[in-house]
Amino acid sequence: MRLYHFSEDPGIRVFEPHVPAHRAGDGLQPLVYAIDDAHAVMYCFPRDCPRACFWPGPQTTAADRDRWFAGVGARMVIAVEAAWLDAIRSCTLYRYELPPASFALADAVAGHWVSREPVRPLAVEPVGDLLAAVAAGGAELRLMPSLRELWPAVIRSTMCFSGTRLRNTAWWAEVCG
Repeated sequence: MRLYHFSEDPGIRVFEPHVPAHRAGDGLQPLVYAIDDAHAVMYCFPRDCPRACFWPGPQTTAADRDRWFAGVGARMVIAVEAAWLDAIRSCTLYRYELPPASFALADAVAGHWVSREPVRPLAVEPVGDLLAAVAAGGAELRLMPSLRELWPAVIRSTMCFSGTRLRNTAWWAEVCG
């Protein structure tokens, strides 16, 4: 198993357990976060870029597969708001490989892993062209004016899904706040 962390910072020597700033005060335990190889493509974006990722799974109905994946040759769709395209094109992103020994599975559907211990990376390398990395990762990138209508429809479907940084959209506080 290979685990990764993506960052715009090329010089991280140790990943220290932390509570995400937006969850401070929620009583959460400090953790180091990682993504598995199968889901790593979801993180080939600038850190703050909101994205809605979805793909068919064993529980996906034929109707949802037809609705969401008819004509899609990719294994996953990653939808982002078009306003983020320039940031995606200009971002320099680094992929850190992390040793899996101290990690435990936190979310099997989304491929999220956590460690309660500090973690030293095994390696770091630039991702390069993020749009090419998304394509190479088997995902279809959808640029949309807004994710406002898409995201609620995805989470009501039988598709597997993972949303990242959606709170950074203009509509999040209005709809979910």
